[in-house]
Amino acid sequence: MIPIQNVYYMLSYAFQVLNAQGYKNIATERFHNTAELMAAILAKGIAIQIKRGLGKEYIPQTEALSALRGKLDIAESIKTQAILKKQMVCTYDDFSVNGTMNRIIKATVELLLKSDISKTRKKELRKLMVFFLDVEPIDLYSVNWNIQYNRNNQTYRLLISVCYLVVKGLLQTNSDGSIRLMDFLDEQRMHRLYEKFILEYYRKEFPEITANASKIPWQLDDGNGTMLPEMNTDIMLTYGNRVLIIDAKYYTHTAQSQFGKHTLHSGNLYQIFAYVKNKDYELADKSHEVSGMLLYAKTDEEVFPDNQYLMSGNKITVKTLDLNCDFTDIAKQLNAIVSEHFGIEKRATCNMCP
Repeated sequence: MIPIQNVYYMLSYAFQVLNAQGYKNIATERFHNTAELMAAILAKGIAIQIKRGLGKEYIPQTEALSALRGKLDIAESIKTQAILKKQMVCTYDDFSVNGTMNRIIKATVELLLKSDISKTRKKELRKLMVFFLDVEPIDLYSVNWNIQYNRNNQTYRLLISVCYLVVKGLLQTNSDGSIRLMDFLDEQRMHRLYEKFILEYYRKEFPEITANASKIPWQLDDGNGTMLPEMNTDIMLTYGNRVLIIDAKYYTHTAQSQFGKHTLHSGNLYQIFAYVKNKDYELADKSHEVSGMLLYAKTDEEVFPDNQYLMSGNKITVKTLDLNCDFTDIAKQLNAIVSEHFGIEKRATCNMCP
């Protein structure tokens, strides 16, 4: 299992705002479960947001009023007989803190207050909720998490992302219909955090390397790409004429087993091979070198992949990244990949290393 502290460091790379001064003291704390960590980040983030001012949105309202406001709804006024009470049904926009993002935060905090976190943390969260008295909780199961961010609400990105991890990654429904929070993030959410962490690590620690999650076009002879799936890489590192495509994999079982024989997940290998060969062909008219890597998060299994293959002129590597160690050792493992493929040695310690 990944130490809770390492989850924090992974989040620090995935969300650079955690490196701001207001969050620094969280790095020195010790957490007994992931819910406690998420509660600490939320508590600090909410406090910072309150100082800035809670975000407001225009909320559509419809109600019977004694004075005209907004648009008059004559049909509804007649239907509800509001006119007999010397009122009119009006529809208007109210600029209020009772917007979707604040409602998500309040509902998530209420969820954390029922979980296994310390009394001190619960007290801290309850004090912050005094500022959310005019905010109504939202049904977390019905939330549309595809929220659009702009200059006015950009500061909410981390808060909503943490809420998402709590709700989707930690929330579990028991057989009796009650809910509880797990001590760790589920596999699907950890996979997203894992690949985001690796990408942002290389962006932060190796600015001389171009690190992005690029799309690779299919190299088609006739140009007909109807119904072909998009090839979206997790991490693509480019340095000079060398390219390394990394597919980050976070599984409970890193290999498949049949009759006692362990083999790589075939779909993973086919995928990285397709990425590499299409990228290789795309750069055919230039001097280049394209390699691929399946980077699995190491599990407690006795057998874990650590191999290198030469396939049709391209190097395909399969490695495991041990996350159950001191974070400085995780950084060394990631640095070694860059050293091996690009010959770049990193002398300084990583920015987030304790």
